[in-house]
Parts: sequence; C-alpha cells; structure tokens
Amino acid sequence: MDLVFKALADPSRRELLDSLNARNGQTLRELCAGLDMARQSVSKHLAVLEAAELVTTVRHGREKLHYLNAAPVNAIADRWISRYDRARTQALADLKTALEQTPMSRPEFVYTTYINTTPERLWQALTDPAFTKRYWGVEFETDWSVGAGMTWHAEGARIADPEQVVVVSEPYSRLSYTWHTFTADWAKASGVAEEDRAAFAAEPRSTVTFELEPAGDAVKLTVTHHGFAPGSAVLSAINTGWPQIIASLKTLMETGAPL
Repeated sequence: MDLVFKALADPSRRELLDSLNARNGQTLRELCAGLDMARQSVSKHLAVLEAAELVTTVRHGREKLHYLNAAPVNAIADRWISRYDRARTQALADLKTALEQTPMSRPEFVYTTYINTTPERLWQALTDPAFTKRYWGVEFETDWSVGAGMTWHAEGARIADPEQVVVVSEPYSRLSYTWHTFTADWAKASGVAEEDRAAFAAEPRSTVTFELEPAGDAVKLTVTHHGFAPGSAVLSAINTGWPQIIASLKTLMETGAPL
C-alpha cells in the first residue's frame, strides 16, 4: 500500500491517471502525445504506477495498452472506509468511483489483482460450481474443454445457448469463454427491465478471459473482457460488476468467506 500512496503523491503520475481515466487503453505513444512530458519521463512514471498496480497493461498485437486498475483503490477503501466506517472520505470515494464506474472508451475491460492462493486453488474457484456460487451466485455446467458448451445457472434462471462456449482452457494459467445470453428468464430472475434486456441482446457476443500468473506466495489474476460495440450498454454494466465479483473472489480465497 505504501507504493500506492507514493505513486499518487506525484502530480505527473496523477496526470497520467487522469489521461487514462479520460481515455483508457492508451499506448505509450498516445500518452506522450496527450501530455507535456518526454517519452522517457512517461515510461518511468508508468513503471511506478505499474509497480503500485494502479496501471495494468495488455498486449494487443504489437502494441502495449495501458489501463487504469481499481484493485489498489478497493484495498484502500476496504481498509479504512469499510473498517472504520468514516463518513465518506471524499477523495478516496471519488477516485474509487472514477476507476470502477467510468465507462472505458476502448471496447475492452481489464482488471488486475493479486490473490494469496495457488494457481490450482484459484483455477478451482473459477471453474467449480461450488465455489462460483459462493462469491458470484452463478454455477457453470460444462466440462471446461475447448469448444464445450456452457450452461449458466444464475438467480434461479437457466441460461443455455449454442454460442456459449469455452474458448481457451489451459488449467492453472488461462481460461476464456464467451459471455452468456441475455434471455427473458435471466432478465426476470435478475430484475432487468425488458428494454434493457433487449439492448443487451442486440449487441455482439463478448468474451471474458482469466490469466493466472504465479507471483511469489500469491497469484496475479488479470481479467479481460472484450468484444464490445462502441457505446456498449453491456460494457457499462460489467465495468461495475466485475470489480465486485473479483473482490468477493479474493476475499473468499483469503478468508474463507465471500463479501
């Protein structure tokens, strides 16, 4: 946590975060073009922000894209705001809201966190219905082989569709699958208005990917959700949903009980 406060103390680094908050998923070249900083200075500041986990990166072809990462801010909020229930420490609350709820201008969601567990246990938590039900409220019916169909069971609704499939399944390292179908049963069980359900269903099907990397006694988990149309209503929804799900997963793995 010391690295987070150190990173945020520098105005140039806050300016970089502001730039990513305005337009996420930028390359180093794009960040340099939008700020009055030398390329070398931007690179050094980004390295500090990455070390503090305030910025995460994803390779996209030959480019390296930079994204805001809400996980450290969640940790700050959990440690002080939740623990002591202080009356809305406004600076932290505003930053948390900006990182979690501001829609990303690029059609992609990226979130990174570190969980004190093993790749084997985390893989089980991502695939075993007994685990997913506890922190997510969702159970998956699949054998997790590439190309296998997936049936979702969520909030009393059964969500089945031929296009719900496993895309990548590399145990303990990488898992990817297409997102669920926005059915009438799902909307009814979730309390989603028909107008919203129809808007979700009209969009292209997206894909979520989980990458697991050992990091000492922890596992670095990167969640990427992509395949959205410009102005996507689904992207806006998952921008707030995924941080909650991942935080609950992390809490379950480290304490034995979900949020």
